[in-house]
Amino acid sequence: MQSPTIKDVAKRSGVSLKTVSRVINREASVRTDTREKVERAIEALGYRPNPAARGLRSTHAYAIGLVYDNPNAHYVISMQEGVLSACRERGFGLQIHPCDSSAADLAEELSTLVSRSRLAGLVLAPPMSEQDELIATLKAQDICFVRIIASREDPQDGSPCVYVDDRDAAYAITEHLIQLGHTRIGFLWGEPHHRSSPERFQGYSDAMKDYGITINKKFVLPGNYAFDDGFRRARKLLALKEPPTAIFGSNDEIAAGVLAAARSAGLDVPWDLSIAGFEDNPFSKQAWPALTTARQSTAEIGRHAALRLMDELQRKSNGADNTLGNEGFTPELVVRGSTSPPRNSAPRHSAPGHSAADKKS
Repeated sequence: MQSPTIKDVAKRSGVSLKTVSRVINREASVRTDTREKVERAIEALGYRPNPAARGLRSTHAYAIGLVYDNPNAHYVISMQEGVLSACRERGFGLQIHPCDSSAADLAEELSTLVSRSRLAGLVLAPPMSEQDELIATLKAQDICFVRIIASREDPQDGSPCVYVDDRDAAYAITEHLIQLGHTRIGFLWGEPHHRSSPERFQGYSDAMKDYGITINKKFVLPGNYAFDDGFRRARKLLALKEPPTAIFGSNDEIAAGVLAAARSAGLDVPWDLSIAGFEDNPFSKQAWPALTTARQSTAEIGRHAALRLMDELQRKSNGADNTLGNEGFTPELVVRGSTSPPRNSAPRHSAPGHSAADKKS
Protein backbone atom coordinates (compact mmCIF):
# COMPACT_ATOMS: atom_id res chain seq x y z
CA MET A 1 0.00 0.00 0.00
CA GLN A 2 1.36 3.39 -1.02
CA SER A 3 2.07 5.86 1.78
CA PRO A 4 -0.05 9.04 1.82
CA THR A 5 1.58 12.12 0.31
CA ILE A 6 1.36 15.83 0.99
CA LYS A 7 -0.97 16.06 -2.02
CA ASP A 8 -3.36 13.63 -0.31
CA VAL A 9 -3.35 15.83 2.80
CA ALA A 10 -4.04 18.96 0.73
CA LYS A 11 -6.91 17.27 -1.11
CA ARG A 12 -8.53 15.90 2.06
CA SER A 13 -8.29 19.20 3.95
CA GLY A 14 -9.27 21.35 0.95
CA VAL A 15 -6.24 23.64 1.06
CA SER A 16 -3.18 24.28 -1.10
CA LEU A 17 0.08 22.33 -0.93
CA LYS A 18 1.78 25.49 0.33
CA THR A 19 -0.65 25.76 3.24
CA VAL A 20 -0.04 22.14 4.22
CA SER A 21 3.69 22.82 4.10
CA ARG A 22 3.26 25.84 6.37
CA VAL A 23 1.33 23.74 8.89
CA ILE A 24 3.96 20.99 8.83
CA ASN A 25 6.69 23.60 9.38
CA ARG A 26 4.65 25.14 12.23
CA GLU A 27 4.64 28.61 10.71
CA ALA A 28 2.76 31.13 12.83
CA SER A 29 1.05 32.76 9.83
CA VAL A 30 -1.51 29.92 9.43
CA ARG A 31 -5.00 30.54 10.85
CA THR A 32 -5.98 28.31 13.78
CA ASP A 33 -9.02 26.74 12.06
CA THR A 34 -6.96 25.99 8.94
CA ARG A 35 -4.16 24.48 11.00
CA GLU A 36 -6.59 22.24 12.87
CA LYS A 37 -8.23 21.12 9.60
CA VAL A 38 -4.86 20.14 8.11
CA GLU A 39 -3.75 18.41 11.31
CA ARG A 40 -6.96 16.34 11.31
CA ALA A 41 -6.27 15.29 7.73
CA ILE A 42 -2.66 14.37 8.58
CA GLU A 43 -3.84 12.24 11.50
CA ALA A 44 -6.63 10.55 9.53
CA LEU A 45 -4.31 9.65 6.66
CA GLY A 46 -1.36 8.70 8.87
CA TYR A 47 0.86 11.04 6.85
CA ARG A 48 4.48 11.43 7.99
CA PRO A 49 6.69 14.17 6.50
CA ASN A 50 9.95 13.05 4.91
CA PRO A 51 12.69 15.23 6.42
CA ALA A 52 15.23 14.35 3.70
CA ALA A 53 12.84 15.24 0.88
CA ARG A 54 11.83 18.44 2.63
CA GLY A 55 15.48 19.42 2.94
CA LEU A 56 16.14 18.86 -0.79
CA ARG A 57 13.12 20.93 -1.84
CA SER A 58 13.73 23.80 0.52
CA THR A 59 16.36 26.22 1.69
CA HIS A 60 15.47 25.15 5.24
CA ALA A 61 17.18 22.23 6.96
CA TYR A 62 15.00 19.59 8.60
CA ALA A 63 17.51 17.63 10.63
CA ILE A 64 19.30 18.40 13.89
CA GLY A 65 22.43 16.99 15.51
CA LEU A 66 22.98 15.58 19.00
CA VAL A 67 26.58 16.17 20.10
CA TYR A 68 27.96 14.35 23.12
CA ASP A 69 31.11 13.10 24.82
CA ASN A 70 30.12 10.82 27.68
CA PRO A 71 31.45 7.35 28.60
CA ASN A 72 28.15 6.44 30.28
CA ALA A 73 26.29 4.35 27.68
CA HIS A 74 23.02 4.48 29.63
CA TYR A 75 23.08 8.29 29.68
CA VAL A 76 23.82 8.47 25.95
CA ILE A 77 21.09 5.99 24.97
CA SER A 78 18.47 7.74 27.11
CA MET A 79 19.48 11.13 25.71
CA GLN A 80 19.22 9.80 22.15
CA GLU A 81 15.78 8.35 22.82
CA GLY A 82 14.53 11.66 24.18
CA VAL A 83 15.87 13.78 21.32
CA LEU A 84 14.61 11.25 18.75
CA SER A 85 11.08 11.33 20.19
CA ALA A 86 10.99 15.11 19.71
CA CYS A 87 12.29 14.76 16.15
CA ARG A 88 9.55 12.26 15.31
CA GLU A 89 6.95 14.51 16.89
CA ARG A 90 8.02 17.53 14.82
CA GLY A 91 9.06 15.73 11.61
CA PHE A 92 12.83 16.29 11.90
CA GLY A 93 15.69 13.96 11.17
CA LEU A 94 18.44 13.29 13.71
CA GLN A 95 22.19 12.86 13.33
CA ILE A 96 24.16 11.49 16.29
CA HIS A 97 27.69 12.86 16.64
CA PRO A 98 30.01 11.57 19.39
CA CYS A 99 33.16 13.65 19.75
CA ASP A 100 36.15 14.46 21.93
CA SER A 101 35.23 17.47 24.07
CA SER A 102 38.91 18.22 24.70
CA ALA A 103 39.84 18.40 20.99
CA ALA A 104 41.50 21.67 20.02
CA ASP A 105 39.55 21.82 16.73
CA LEU A 106 36.14 20.97 18.22
CA ALA A 107 34.49 24.22 17.07
CA GLU A 108 35.70 23.65 13.51
CA GLU A 109 34.50 20.03 13.67
CA LEU A 110 31.00 21.06 14.70
CA SER A 111 30.85 23.86 12.15
CA THR A 112 31.79 21.39 9.41
CA LEU A 113 29.22 18.91 10.71
CA VAL A 114 26.44 21.50 10.46
CA SER A 115 27.37 22.65 6.95
CA ARG A 116 28.10 19.24 5.38
CA SER A 117 25.06 17.52 6.87
CA ARG A 118 22.80 20.54 6.38
CA LEU A 119 21.73 20.53 10.01
CA ALA A 120 19.29 23.13 11.27
CA GLY A 121 20.94 23.19 14.68
CA LEU A 122 22.59 21.24 17.49
CA VAL A 123 21.64 19.85 20.89
CA LEU A 124 24.82 20.11 22.97
CA ALA A 125 25.18 17.66 25.86
CA PRO A 126 27.71 18.17 28.67
CA PRO A 127 30.57 18.90 28.78
CA MET A 128 30.54 20.68 25.36
CA SER A 129 27.49 22.63 26.45
CA GLU A 130 29.51 24.13 29.33
CA GLN A 131 32.54 25.31 27.35
CA ASP A 132 32.33 29.10 27.10
CA GLU A 133 34.83 29.42 24.25
CA LEU A 134 33.02 26.83 22.14
CA ILE A 135 29.65 28.50 22.78
CA ALA A 136 31.05 31.90 21.78
CA THR A 137 32.45 30.46 18.53
CA LEU A 138 29.17 28.76 17.58
CA LYS A 139 27.32 32.03 18.24
CA ALA A 140 29.77 33.96 16.08
CA GLN A 141 29.15 31.49 13.25
CA ASP A 142 25.38 31.88 13.67
CA ILE A 143 24.90 28.17 14.41
CA CYS A 144 21.65 27.52 16.26
CA PHE A 145 22.02 25.35 19.35
CA VAL A 146 20.50 24.46 22.70
CA ARG A 147 22.64 23.46 25.68
CA ILE A 148 21.96 20.92 28.41
CA ILE A 149 23.75 22.18 31.52
CA ALA A 150 23.99 21.67 35.28
CA SER A 151 22.71 24.79 37.02
CA ARG A 152 20.53 25.72 39.99
CA GLU A 153 18.66 28.32 37.95
CA ASP A 154 18.19 29.69 34.45
CA PRO A 155 21.56 31.29 33.55
CA GLN A 156 19.79 33.85 31.32
CA ASP A 157 22.99 34.39 29.37
CA GLY A 158 21.41 34.59 25.95
CA SER A 159 22.12 30.95 25.03
CA PRO A 160 19.04 28.68 24.95
CA CYS A 161 19.31 25.80 27.40
CA VAL A 162 17.69 23.13 29.50
CA TYR A 163 19.21 23.24 32.97
CA VAL A 164 19.37 20.54 35.64
CA ASP A 165 19.57 21.39 39.35
CA ASP A 166 22.14 18.83 40.46
CA ARG A 167 23.01 20.83 43.56
CA ASP A 168 19.59 20.58 45.23
CA ALA A 169 19.29 16.89 44.34
CA ALA A 170 22.72 16.18 45.88
CA TYR A 171 21.69 18.17 48.96
CA ALA A 172 18.60 15.94 49.32
CA ILE A 173 20.70 12.76 49.08
CA THR A 174 23.20 13.98 51.68
CA GLU A 175 20.42 15.20 53.95
CA HIS A 176 18.79 11.77 53.74
CA LEU A 177 22.05 10.12 54.89
CA ILE A 178 22.48 12.64 57.72
CA GLN A 179 18.92 12.19 58.93
CA LEU A 180 19.53 8.45 59.08
CA GLY A 181 22.27 9.26 61.59
CA HIS A 182 25.42 9.31 59.42
CA THR A 183 28.11 11.89 60.11
CA ARG A 184 31.08 10.15 58.45
CA ILE A 185 29.96 10.51 54.84
CA GLY A 186 32.34 10.04 51.92
CA PHE A 187 31.94 11.77 48.56
CA LEU A 188 33.35 10.48 45.25
CA TRP A 189 33.64 13.06 42.46
CA GLY A 190 33.04 12.61 38.75
CA GLU A 191 35.18 14.40 36.16
CA PRO A 192 35.64 18.03 37.26
CA HIS A 193 35.20 19.37 33.69
CA HIS A 194 31.56 18.21 33.85
CA ARG A 195 29.76 20.99 35.71
CA SER A 196 27.54 18.34 37.31
CA SER A 197 30.51 17.25 39.44
CA PRO A 198 31.11 20.53 41.32
CA GLU A 199 27.34 21.11 41.50
CA ARG A 200 26.82 17.74 43.20
CA PHE A 201 29.75 18.34 45.53
CA GLN A 202 28.26 21.74 46.41
CA GLY A 203 25.00 20.06 47.42
CA TYR A 204 26.90 17.57 49.57
CA SER A 205 29.04 20.21 51.27
CA ASP A 206 26.08 22.59 51.82
CA ALA A 207 24.07 19.87 53.55
CA MET A 208 27.01 18.90 55.75
CA LYS A 209 27.50 22.55 56.71
CA ASP A 210 23.80 23.12 57.43
CA TYR A 211 23.77 20.16 59.80
CA GLY A 212 26.94 21.29 61.54
CA ILE A 213 29.05 18.37 60.31
CA THR A 214 32.71 18.96 59.48
CA ILE A 215 33.79 17.34 56.22
CA ASN A 216 36.72 14.97 56.61
CA LYS A 217 38.98 15.78 53.64
CA LYS A 218 40.14 12.15 53.54
CA PHE A 219 36.55 11.17 52.71
CA VAL A 220 36.39 13.29 49.53
CA LEU A 221 38.21 11.79 46.54
CA PRO A 222 38.58 13.00 42.93
CA GLY A 223 38.05 10.64 40.01
CA ASN A 224 35.73 9.96 37.11
CA TYR A 225 32.23 8.70 36.40
CA ALA A 226 33.16 5.01 36.11
CA PHE A 227 32.47 1.74 37.95
CA ASP A 228 36.15 0.77 38.20
CA ASP A 229 37.09 4.15 39.61
CA GLY A 230 34.28 3.94 42.15
CA PHE A 231 35.55 0.51 43.22
CA ARG A 232 39.16 1.72 43.55
CA ARG A 233 38.31 4.81 45.56
CA ALA A 234 35.88 2.96 47.82
CA ARG A 235 38.60 0.43 48.67
CA LYS A 236 40.81 3.33 49.66
CA LEU A 237 38.13 4.82 51.92
CA LEU A 238 37.28 1.49 53.51
CA ALA A 239 40.96 0.91 54.35
CA LEU A 240 41.04 3.98 56.60
CA LYS A 241 41.35 3.43 60.36
CA GLU A 242 37.97 5.12 60.79
CA PRO A 243 36.20 4.66 57.44
CA PRO A 244 32.98 6.42 56.46
CA THR A 245 29.68 4.80 57.38
CA ALA A 246 28.11 6.12 54.16
CA ILE A 247 29.47 6.92 50.69
CA PHE A 248 27.80 9.17 48.13
CA GLY A 249 28.96 8.40 44.57
CA SER A 250 28.45 11.19 42.02
CA ASN A 251 26.65 8.79 39.69
CA ASP A 252 25.19 5.29 39.82
CA GLU A 253 28.19 3.67 38.11
CA ILE A 254 30.47 5.00 40.85
CA ALA A 255 27.98 3.86 43.49
CA ALA A 256 27.81 0.38 41.94
CA GLY A 257 31.60 0.24 42.16
CA VAL A 258 31.36 1.20 45.84
CA LEU A 259 28.86 -1.62 46.37
CA ALA A 260 31.25 -4.11 44.77
CA ALA A 261 34.10 -2.86 46.97
CA ALA A 262 31.94 -3.21 50.08
CA ARG A 263 31.07 -6.78 49.11
CA SER A 264 34.72 -7.63 48.48
CA ALA A 265 35.54 -6.33 51.97
CA GLY A 266 32.85 -8.53 53.53
CA LEU A 267 30.63 -5.61 54.58
CA ASP A 268 26.88 -5.85 55.00
CA VAL A 269 25.18 -3.13 52.92
CA PRO A 270 23.42 -1.09 54.21
CA TRP A 271 24.09 -1.89 57.88
CA ASP A 272 27.89 -1.66 57.72
CA LEU A 273 27.94 0.87 54.88
CA SER A 274 25.18 2.95 53.29
CA ILE A 275 25.63 3.80 49.60
CA ALA A 276 23.92 6.39 47.41
CA GLY A 277 24.32 7.25 43.74
CA PHE A 278 22.87 9.74 41.25
CA GLU A 279 20.84 9.55 37.99
CA ASP A 280 18.74 6.37 38.53
CA ASN A 281 20.18 4.43 35.61
CA PRO A 282 19.92 0.60 35.35
CA PHE A 283 22.90 0.17 37.71
CA SER A 284 20.78 1.51 40.56
CA LYS A 285 17.80 -0.77 39.94
CA GLN A 286 19.72 -3.96 39.15
CA ALA A 287 22.11 -3.78 42.10
CA TRP A 288 21.42 -5.72 45.28
CA PRO A 289 20.41 -4.03 47.39
CA ALA A 290 18.98 -1.49 44.95
CA LEU A 291 20.68 1.88 45.21
CA THR A 292 19.30 5.01 46.79
CA THR A 293 19.77 7.69 44.14
CA ALA A 294 18.40 10.84 42.48
CA ARG A 295 16.07 10.12 39.58
CA GLN A 296 17.17 12.17 36.58
CA SER A 297 14.88 11.83 33.59
CA THR A 298 17.59 11.95 30.93
CA ALA A 299 15.20 11.07 28.10
CA GLU A 300 12.80 13.86 29.08
CA ILE A 301 15.69 16.31 29.38
CA GLY A 302 16.83 15.36 25.88
CA ARG A 303 13.31 15.62 24.49
CA HIS A 304 12.75 19.07 25.96
CA ALA A 305 16.15 20.26 24.72
CA ALA A 306 15.28 19.18 21.17
CA LEU A 307 11.84 20.82 21.35
CA ARG A 308 13.48 23.99 22.69
CA LEU A 309 15.85 23.96 19.70
CA MET A 310 12.98 23.52 17.24
CA ASP A 311 11.04 26.37 18.85
CA GLU A 312 14.15 28.55 18.58
CA LEU A 313 14.48 27.65 14.88
CA GLN A 314 10.83 28.58 14.33
CA ARG A 315 11.31 31.86 16.18
CA LYS A 316 14.26 32.78 13.97
CA SER A 317 12.45 31.67 10.83
CA ASN A 318 9.57 34.01 11.67
CA GLY A 319 11.94 36.86 12.45
CA ALA A 320 10.50 37.18 15.95
CA ASP A 321 12.31 39.27 18.53
CA ASN A 322 10.77 37.61 21.59
CA THR A 323 13.04 35.57 23.87
CA LEU A 324 11.85 32.04 24.61
CA GLY A 325 12.07 30.77 28.17
CA ASN A 326 14.40 28.00 29.28
CA GLU A 327 13.24 24.93 31.19
CA GLY A 328 14.66 23.49 34.39
CA PHE A 329 14.64 20.01 35.95
CA THR A 330 15.45 18.88 39.50
CA PRO A 331 16.31 15.17 39.96
CA GLU A 332 14.14 13.51 42.62
CA LEU A 333 15.43 11.57 45.64
CA VAL A 334 14.62 7.84 45.40
CA VAL A 335 15.20 5.90 48.63
CA ARG A 336 15.98 2.21 48.21
CA GLY A 337 17.61 -0.58 50.19
CA SER A 338 21.24 0.58 50.03
CA THR A 339 20.83 3.14 52.82
CA SER A 340 19.89 2.69 56.48
CA PRO A 341 20.88 4.10 59.88
CA PRO A 342 24.44 3.16 60.86
CA ARG A 343 24.79 0.54 63.55
CA ASN A 344 24.16 1.88 67.09
CA SER A 345 23.13 5.35 65.91
CA ALA A 346 19.94 7.36 66.40
CA PRO A 347 18.69 9.09 63.22
CA ARG A 348 18.54 12.89 62.96
CA HIS A 349 15.37 14.62 61.81
CA SER A 350 16.22 18.26 61.05
CA ALA A 351 19.11 20.60 60.55
CA PRO A 352 19.84 22.71 63.63
CA GLY A 353 18.50 26.23 63.09
CA HIS A 354 17.30 25.55 59.52
CA SER A 355 13.80 25.04 58.19
CA ALA A 356 13.12 23.06 55.02
CA ALA A 357 12.62 26.36 53.18
CA ASP A 358 15.98 27.66 54.45
CA LYS A 359 17.79 24.60 53.13
CA LYS A 360 16.36 25.07 49.64
CA SER A 361 17.28 28.76 49.49
